[in-house]
Amino acid sequence: MKVLVTEYLRINLDTEKWECRRCGHEHGNARENYKHGLLVYDRDPREIHKPLLDTQLYERTYSPDPKWCRILEYYCASCGTMVEAEYLPPGHPPLHDIEFDIDALKLQWKDRKEVTEPSIAPDLALEKVKHGRALHAEMHHGHQH
Repeated sequence: MKVLVTEYLRINLDTEKWECRRCGHEHGNARENYKHGLLVYDRDPREIHKPLLDTQLYERTYSPDPKWCRILEYYCASCGTMVEAEYLPPGHPPLHDIEFDIDALKLQWKDRKEVTEPSIAPDLALEKVKHGRALHAEMHHGHQH
């Protein structure tokens, strides 16, 4: 039985492994932090949040200081999908943000039907483009543009 956890993670309750929902790659023991089985890119926060002021003139530039902040990006080692990103002080270990009681989860799911993928709602942005951006006007204003 596979249980969907996030957009890119699921738990295989039979093997007790974290898995990538994109490619099925096993990330490691589901009783441990899923991040241990992922590739990590330790980014300089200035790559993401560019300084707004001249770094030669100002000490504080509205960009995170890499001495105080780092961005960790976690990727599936098989397909390269970004699974998670987090902001941490340098030297801080990865956050353990998801922890399940696997035995209790198995009991909860033993008589349930497996959910293979979540229900997908209509892509309203795509519909707007297909209909020449008329979808919003028809639905909410009663007239076309």
